[in-house]
Amino acid sequence: MDYGRSERPAGAATVPTGVKILIAGGFGVGKTTLVGAVSETRPLRTEEVLTETGVGIDDLSGVEGKTTTTVAMDFGRITISDDLVLYLFGTPGQDRFWFVWDELALGAIGAVVLADTRRLADCFPSIDYFEERGTPFVVAVNCFEDARRYRVDEVQTALDLDPGVPVVLCDARERESVKEVLITLLEHAMKQREERRRVTD
Repeated sequence: MDYGRSERPAGAATVPTGVKILIAGGFGVGKTTLVGAVSETRPLRTEEVLTETGVGIDDLSGVEGKTTTTVAMDFGRITISDDLVLYLFGTPGQDRFWFVWDELALGAIGAVVLADTRRLADCFPSIDYFEERGTPFVVAVNCFEDARRYRVDEVQTALDLDPGVPVVLCDARERESVKEVLITLLEHAMKQREERRRVTD
């Protein structure tokens, strides 16, 4: 995707290009936190309190202290430049809410798959989803304080990722850390777009 500036008459208003990005991953991995950490506006959240109804359906292993869950999406916005605004859509993590994924994915240029090394298998459904659709994605390991640290290459091997899929370490609570993840995704998506263009030309 070409994000270069176009020529405008002096004094003309700048209309930024809006780019849609999905934030996906397993239940309780930090998607809502990530969107909230980087959004320049108050993020839209569709969280509900976990109740006894979810017992036996929602797996709280490793996130026993979690009291709420996203039931539709999170939404935030970050301006990268005068020409570029990112719109972030956080997906729900539980299987029972996956029916909204196809709607959320429409028009997205790429996705961040957030991973927790304590429950690494939880991000496999997200990876499968984007691989099947040919959607560019990066894996961002949310480095929880009580989680064992792994090297990027170890995570890549454990997830059996294509060598071209970037893996980055991040702290979903920290704005600058999240911005680096988003920049990595944009660069990856642009690279894939150029590669596809060369193949078709």
